[in-house]
Amino acid sequence: MSKFEKYLALWVALCMVVGVVLSQTVPGISETIDSWQIRGISIPIGICLFLMMYPALLNLQLAELKKLKDNPKPILMTLFSNWIVAPLVAVLLANLFLRGNEQLIVAVILLGASPCTAMVLVWGRLAEGNQEQNVVNTSLNTITIMFLYVPLVSLLTGIQGIPIDRGLLAISALVFIGLPLILGIVSKRLLIRAKGEAWFESVYRPIVGKIAIGALLMTLVVLFSLNGQVLLDHFDQLLLVSAPLLLGFVIVVGFNLLMTRFFGLAYKEAITTIIIGSSSHFEIAIATAVAMYGVGSYAALGTTMGLFWEVPIMLGLVYLGKALMRRGFWTGKDIQAGQPAKVAVEATESD
Repeated sequence: MSKFEKYLALWVALCMVVGVVLSQTVPGISETIDSWQIRGISIPIGICLFLMMYPALLNLQLAELKKLKDNPKPILMTLFSNWIVAPLVAVLLANLFLRGNEQLIVAVILLGASPCTAMVLVWGRLAEGNQEQNVVNTSLNTITIMFLYVPLVSLLTGIQGIPIDRGLLAISALVFIGLPLILGIVSKRLLIRAKGEAWFESVYRPIVGKIAIGALLMTLVVLFSLNGQVLLDHFDQLLLVSAPLLLGFVIVVGFNLLMTRFFGLAYKEAITTIIIGSSSHFEIAIATAVAMYGVGSYAALGTTMGLFWEVPIMLGLVYLGKALMRRGFWTGKDIQAGQPAKVAVEATESD
């Protein structure tokens, strides 16, 4: 992890501040940016979100899924946390704290129903977890999110009686997951064929990874410049949505800690399970919120708060896991990770 990435939480906060300052000091900036759209989809936000999603979907490694049979327990536990525990906790807490604030409820649901496929590779490496398991899990999440995300969000919002445009939800999933996934698969094959796998992993992936972080920060500047005045007038709304997000992290992380201990996992498998099982795919959550409600909506700002809190929490979880390991919290025997996964994870690191 580069020094820049270690302070990602700080850059996120600074970009939020820059966006708000721009909204107050540059006359007409929000109207100008908002006018750059096609059928309600913001062109600058769409470009930034695509650049955020594409590098993440390069992590898909179908060959690694064959290793599921070798050590299925932690993979199954992570899937259970991602697709059952986290979404249920999200909808329950959203209903408890945000009743009457439909867009914020949807924001929490979008975050809770989207398991991470990218940054967990970095957190897992920092925590010295099982990197082979990390690659298998993120590849599996990339596939399952294609089929489960839209039905799960539709179900959870339907339970709350919140009307959403399910067609637009499906289109946003297709545009922001399906299209980058297809382009990722095609470009990866073509580039490896032309330049070789070593060049792809050591040169191309780090470059697009840096572009993704830049796109993420630019997205925040645009979001908060568009909605700066609304944010200043209703700052309490962002504090309000932070309550279920933070409590949700505590509950899901706590559940995964106890689950990995109860089932006798070793540290390397346990910490990887906890990290992946407790994180969210904030890129697709932001993309979906923007597509359904617009760039200046509470839903869009609510999903960005998920990003704001997740970065420091995941870093804290890395240190918590190592502290618990030293105290003997997990007693199982570690399984050595294979070299292919290690190479794939190292390729996500920026120079």
